[in-house]
Amino acid sequence: MKITDAKFAGSCTRVSAKPKRRLPEFAFIGRSNVGKSSLINMLTGNSKLAMTSSTPGKTKLINHFLINDSWYLVDLPGYGYAKMGKKSREELQQVISDYILNSEELVTLFVLVDSRYDITRIDLDFIAELGEKGVPFSIIFTKCDKQSAAATAAQIDKDRQILLQEWEELPPMFASSSAKKAGREEILGYIESLLSDKK
Repeated sequence: MKITDAKFAGSCTRVSAKPKRRLPEFAFIGRSNVGKSSLINMLTGNSKLAMTSSTPGKTKLINHFLINDSWYLVDLPGYGYAKMGKKSREELQQVISDYILNSEELVTLFVLVDSRYDITRIDLDFIAELGEKGVPFSIIFTKCDKQSAAATAAQIDKDRQILLQEWEELPPMFASSSAKKAGREEILGYIESLLSDKK
């Protein structure tokens, strides 16, 4: 897939306030500071599309970006940010849950996991909830350029084994590096295949 046009289409905190134009949606979510904004900018070829920050918990809204005038890339708030107050955390969780469970246009949810570390209990619990609610999802391992290819492969394999303790079948998985544009063709190709299935 070639992305020729990517533009901001609106922010909201409730599904009812999404952009009026209904199109297939591909959403991205992960723990705070997992590299989500950088990945979105890399996939779209627009370094300023999603706001990147070294401060975790920056995204607090559901942001829709219209891609090629035919589908939305959806940037969701990060989850599991410990330094946020309990009330703010609960409000953010409500924003995320409302979108994931109630957006009829959601095709799949990409869950981002840092490739350098063991997948966390917070990630596993979030993924388990997706399974319980029947939400289709994939996993993208981020920041694969931050260590050697062998170390990355070993860590991803370890995470696969951890997931297999709770899942009989694993979802599609992708390895990515925003700095080196690794995984871009595979992720966009997967989105393209899902769009083709919907026609």
